[in-house]
Amino acid sequence: MMGFPNWVDLLLSLPAVLWAITFHEYCHGYVAYKLGDDTPLKSGRLTLNPLAHLDPIGALMLLIFRFGWAKPVPISTRNFKNPRRDLALVSLAGAAGNLITAIVCALIVRLFPAIFFRNFALSRFILLMIMINVGLAVFNLLPIPPLDGSRILYVFLPPKAMKVYLYLERYGVLIILVLVMLGVIQAIMTPVIMAIFRIML
Repeated sequence: MMGFPNWVDLLLSLPAVLWAITFHEYCHGYVAYKLGDDTPLKSGRLTLNPLAHLDPIGALMLLIFRFGWAKPVPISTRNFKNPRRDLALVSLAGAAGNLITAIVCALIVRLFPAIFFRNFALSRFILLMIMINVGLAVFNLLPIPPLDGSRILYVFLPPKAMKVYLYLERYGVLIILVLVMLGVIQAIMTPVIMAIFRIML
């Protein structure tokens, strides 16, 4: 399941990808809103409509490689009571939403094994939901700008290191693509994803 998907997996992956990126970004916006920032609401991102969150390249990456990204939800840390803590919570929210989705799907497998094993399409879809959501969560927690993991790292960085990190952010997508082509990200992520996958199932 970690390689290039066949046409069945590709077809079944489409709704899984749309849900994964949509719920991921919605969770960012929802937590930010609850912490006092109405920027996601004003920008139309506090919604489960996938069209509001879709990034074509990131969605294609998620569809093919099982990790990718969506359009970042805009937030304003000035609206937070505790900006550093609240930024970390907002950044963690997306991955948490994906892991919750994966856990729910894993519980379906555990609680209804007979139904799961009798229906190939359903079982494959549920497995893809778990894999894609876990993959999106792990990928976004990598400390590479502009991924969520870098936002969490901001909380702990001294001012000088923060300037360097913010400078790198403009080249973030290019850095990620180069690391993917070199196989670095796959080498880091695959053992983690498979370990979580095995624990859940």
